[in-house]
Amino acid sequence: MTNQNLQGKVALVTGGSRSIGAAVAKRLAEDGAAVAITYYGSPEKAEAVVRDIEAAGGRAIAVKADAGDASAVRAAVKETVNALGGIDILVNNAGIALGGPIDEITTEDYNRMIAVNVTGVFVATQEAVRNMKAGGRIIHIGSSMVRYAAFPTASLYTLTKGAVAGFNRSLVRDLGPRGITVNTVHPGPTDTDMNPDGGPVSKIVGPGMAIGRYGKPHEIASVVAYLASPEAGFVTGADIVADGGFTA
Repeated sequence: MTNQNLQGKVALVTGGSRSIGAAVAKRLAEDGAAVAITYYGSPEKAEAVVRDIEAAGGRAIAVKADAGDASAVRAAVKETVNALGGIDILVNNAGIALGGPIDEITTEDYNRMIAVNVTGVFVATQEAVRNMKAGGRIIHIGSSMVRYAAFPTASLYTLTKGAVAGFNRSLVRDLGPRGITVNTVHPGPTDTDMNPDGGPVSKIVGPGMAIGRYGKPHEIASVVAYLASPEAGFVTGADIVADGGFTA
């Protein structure tokens, strides 16, 4: 049972229709926040998340927005503010993984990855802070790959997540004086649609898991919920690794 410490707050979770994003949206709603989620290719899953939150007594909306389209991202933030009355928490969760050997990655894949994983994060943050008051929270979802690249063909993905980590560290200097914290959660191998437990990647990284298993989306959501809470007011500029000891 959570303590409703986000009562009266408004959160936007990008890519909130499935996996870690859906778990984060549900947890923030459980903690009392009104929640907006963005989605692009999975409207049924997005509506299911909204229904689950509403069934539990919460308030939620789903906004269609391609995370790689800067105009759509800005519009999603504005719709969140207009529909829910503001924005206090932004969780930059939307991301994709297009990989391959470095000499085979296409310019199209490169541009798409940068658009979603880097530009989308920048634009969502920029638009959110224009509407955010003291006590606001920016939380990025990174990757433990920035600390330990456990397998080949992920150089482009790791490049984008490394960019987010650097953005996180510098942004605290801009937003600290305004009372807004900025942190990044770096999940390790987690059971998601992108990297399912039992999938091809798990056969490579599984032996390196110190606790002997993949993470669960709700476990990542718990870390995000702490960073979104009033208790985390002194935590900013942090890179918090939640990876079951994978990079220890």
